[in-house]
Amino acid sequence: MSSFARNSSLAAYHSVSVHGSVANADPHGMVQMLMDAAAERMVTARSCIERGEIARKASLLHSCVTLIAELRGSLNMGEGGPLAQNLSALYEYMTRQLLMANVESDVQKISEVLGLLNEIRGAWIAIGPEVRKVAHPSKASVSAGVEAR
Repeated sequence: MSSFARNSSLAAYHSVSVHGSVANADPHGMVQMLMDAAAERMVTARSCIERGEIARKASLLHSCVTLIAELRGSLNMGEGGPLAQNLSALYEYMTRQLLMANVESDVQKISEVLGLLNEIRGAWIAIGPEVRKVAHPSKASVSAGVEAR
C-alpha cells in the first residue's frame, strides 16, 4: 500500500470515528470534545513553530480560534450569570493571545492559552458526573416516578 493510500485510509477512519463520537455525545461531552480538539491543535502548532512549518501553524491556530469561538458561543449567558460572563471574557482573551501567537510565532502565548484551557477542561471533567446525573435520571428513579403517579 502506498503512503498516500495509507494516509488516506487513516484519515477516512479518523473522520468516521470522530463523526461517530459527535453523534453519540451529550452536550457535556461535546464541550469536552471541543476542548480536547483545541488542546491537541495547540500542541501541534507549537511543534510546527519549532520546525518552521509556518503555514500549518497558521491553519492549526485558526482552527483553535474557531473552536474557542464555539466554546464561547455555547455559553448560556442568560442563566450562567457571572461564571458565564467570566468564561466569555477568558475565551475572548485566549482568542486574542492565539491570534498574537500566530502573528509572532510565539510558543509562550500558545503555552499560556493551553494552560488556561487545561484548567477549564479539568473543572469541566470534574463536574461531568453531576451534570449527567441531572440530565439523565437513572431508570430506577424514572420507574419510581411512573409508579407514583
